[in-house]
Amino acid sequence: MILKGNQRAGGRQMALHLLNGEQNEHVRVHEVSGFMADDVLGALNEAYALSKGTKCKQFMYSLSLNPPQDEYVSIEIFEGTLERIEKKLGLEGQPRVIVFHEKEGRRHAHCVWSRIDTDEMKAVNIAHPKRKLNDIAKSLYLENGWQMPDGFRDKSKKNPLNYTRAEWQQAMRAGRRPASIKRELQECWAVSDDKKSFENSLWESGYVLAKGDRRGFVAIDLKGEVYSLPRALAQKTKTLESRIGKAEKLQSVDQAKERITGQLSKLFKRYEGELQSAHQKQLSPLLNKKQIMTKKHRAARSDLDVMQDKRWQVEESARSARIRNGFKGLWDKLNGRYWKNRKINERETWQANLRDKKEREELIYKQLIERQNLQIQFNLLRKSQEKERAEMIHDLSHIKAHEKKKARVAKRSKPHGKVKDQDHDIGFEEFYLDDQGNDFEPEI
Repeated sequence: MILKGNQRAGGRQMALHLLNGEQNEHVRVHEVSGFMADDVLGALNEAYALSKGTKCKQFMYSLSLNPPQDEYVSIEIFEGTLERIEKKLGLEGQPRVIVFHEKEGRRHAHCVWSRIDTDEMKAVNIAHPKRKLNDIAKSLYLENGWQMPDGFRDKSKKNPLNYTRAEWQQAMRAGRRPASIKRELQECWAVSDDKKSFENSLWESGYVLAKGDRRGFVAIDLKGEVYSLPRALAQKTKTLESRIGKAEKLQSVDQAKERITGQLSKLFKRYEGELQSAHQKQLSPLLNKKQIMTKKHRAARSDLDVMQDKRWQVEESARSARIRNGFKGLWDKLNGRYWKNRKINERETWQANLRDKKEREELIYKQLIERQNLQIQFNLLRKSQEKERAEMIHDLSHIKAHEKKKARVAKRSKPHGKVKDQDHDIGFEEFYLDDQGNDFEPEI
């Protein structure tokens, strides 16, 4: 289980993220404890109000728990993990909020603690949280028999396609998958051995090499998004300098964007629009299936909640009937009947609670399996679409070279006349007419 935590402020933003039902197919508030409020937004606003009595700015500790992709992890394992984390980080007894998210057939959890110790009115100091969380994560993989990521055994084998939330948001703006962007940049780096070959490889993949304002080496895509190369390539700046030279000698971000604007013509925009339209049409049936499935799953969970609530009320009435009031109740206490019935009620309440949890978990597990099967189709289609997009960019990036070759052939075929080349800014660089006067269009 991957554990990522950080201290932060912004209670309202955190609450909106936890309750986001657009990016997540299912959101369930599992626990709100230690607060006067019984809802997520109210609880985190309460934590903020308490922090105003201290000098603490980052009054929350936010943690995400991401289990292995192909493993089903029960609620009990999540809860047990949180108890261990609280002991390690010194957050025992602190107010907390636990929310479960489900997306693309996977379930993960978020837990947010208030760092404010109300007895002493100061923030709980959390020392070396990353190291402590990694220790717990490793032990979870070993205890549950999960396949441990290579990066846990050897840091040098860390998955190069991992990405941060900021990188995920950037990829969403570009309409791409963050792992696909990193993979493309890393492939360009792998096949190049100097600055020129790296620039050519980037250009064929739809990126331009430039000098960043703050990040040193950067790559800019065709939509103007700027990607840090040391981060994307998982390489140190010195390693990049040894192959492509100093960043100061490269064009600036503004110059690179001007180059892209000048060479990114209506033809490319038309092709990109047509490709996106075709891809969206291919995705449409799967998106409809996903929407129908999500509504069906939500309805099933809602029906289960209603059924369990009704059953609980009936069972609670039966348990209450065992406890008599008035003089009869006093007599039951004297002869021991009251205490015997009380123990029976407590045992039945606990068993009923476990039964309800089991029913919900069985339903969720069944739905996750169904959603995972649909996600396999999404992944296969997106992989195919990424390949089509890469082929389109590669073809368009070679238009100028193809045009120059055609011009040389035409010049040799007319030795007694001069041919004046005419440039047309309609491709990545230029476009041309074939011998019959028809537009040359790259295969997509």
